[in-house]
Amino acid sequence: MRCGRMAPMRPASCAPAAVVVLCATVLAAHAQAPKDDGDAPAILVSRQLAARAHLAAGDLVTLGSDPQGSRRATFRVAGIYEPTPDPMRFTATRLEARMHLPDLVDLVADPADPASREAVTSINVRLTDPADAAAFVPQLSARTPGIAARPTSRARDDDPFAVLDRFHVAISAVTMAGGTAFLLALMVIRAEERRETVGILRLLGISRRTLLLTVAIEGVAIAALGAVFGILLAFATEGLVNRIFQARYDTALVFVRVTPSIAARSVLIAAPLGIVAGIAASWTLLGRDVLSIVRR
Repeated sequence: MRCGRMAPMRPASCAPAAVVVLCATVLAAHAQAPKDDGDAPAILVSRQLAARAHLAAGDLVTLGSDPQGSRRATFRVAGIYEPTPDPMRFTATRLEARMHLPDLVDLVADPADPASREAVTSINVRLTDPADAAAFVPQLSARTPGIAARPTSRARDDDPFAVLDRFHVAISAVTMAGGTAFLLALMVIRAEERRETVGILRLLGISRRTLLLTVAIEGVAIAALGAVFGILLAFATEGLVNRIFQARYDTALVFVRVTPSIAARSVLIAAPLGIVAGIAASWTLLGRDVLSIVRR
């Protein structure tokens, strides 16, 4: 839950190790030759910023909170980190720096406004039960007029990833329908090729139920082998696809991941489809008279 009103902040209550993210796209930064300056506060810079600005651990950089550089400070690069992958920002260049909260306050505070050091623009409130967010917003607004409160999590219908998930389900359904049609055509061709063999087995006294069971087992085997082949192909190309897109967008985000649950679900869906395709393809053949089957 985020509240968007100016509220007092108590720097004394902030732990010294508190870390915030400072976007370097709004800062002026330059590296200096390392020198004996042990008083410079430490910061962490993102891998993308370090690569673009040619920074390394131990370098001194000057960060400013405005384009003119009127409020700036010198920091020492303590290390380089990989930004947490964010699916909502995977196309953005993560030029960021992390610093301790007191250092950030000193950097962005307006000297002409003493109250700027004790003010924040938003506060995140974590609820014990996230489901109470809808009821918490009007209660907070009624108690404190002027506060703009809104949930930080999206509703299921408004979540863009929910739309993407439905799109993937639709693609999967079309793929399964096409695969089932291909399997059915394959089983029909195999049934016609073995028409005389089926007729001879019928003359020898093999029942239709036994033949249908044999065809069903064959359909399951073909469908399972196809599913296993697809799973192995997905596992083999998973790393390649991830490396291509990670290099394209310069991110550590994992774009494709084949989990055991997905593999098991594929096999469980393929098996019934194989049974249905096998029985449907052989039903017309087994329903004929024995003499019509063996007749040339």
